[in-house]
Amino acid sequence: MTLEWEQVIVHSADPVALGQWWAEALGWVVVHSSDEEFEIRPEPDRLPGLEFVRLDEDKKAKSRLHLDFRPDDQEAEVARLVAHGARHVDIGQGDQSWVVLADPEGNEFCVLGPRRR
Repeated sequence: MTLEWEQVIVHSADPVALGQWWAEALGWVVVHSSDEEFEIRPEPDRLPGLEFVRLDEDKKAKSRLHLDFRPDDQEAEVARLVAHGARHVDIGQGDQSWVVLADPEGNEFCVLGPRRR
């Protein structure tokens, strides 16, 4: 049996706006857009992607699943994402080597530091 990881689904109050925010933040391409769904990928035929799906329910708690990103320059990337509309959040992580941010709808994600050698 073979499984191919297709995408991560992100529930959203406004899938088009949030999906476009992530497409710009990641430099990914839009592969599908409707009022109810918005899908982006690193390249048109490259997986996995992110699909934003309408859910008319407010986010109530810390996300049980989040994305981690490892940039070349953590400080510069955090500054870029905050300037793009992300915000710093405290989910009880304490003093760590990663930075926790949230997208415009409050979905947490981490910007990691350099890999340990």
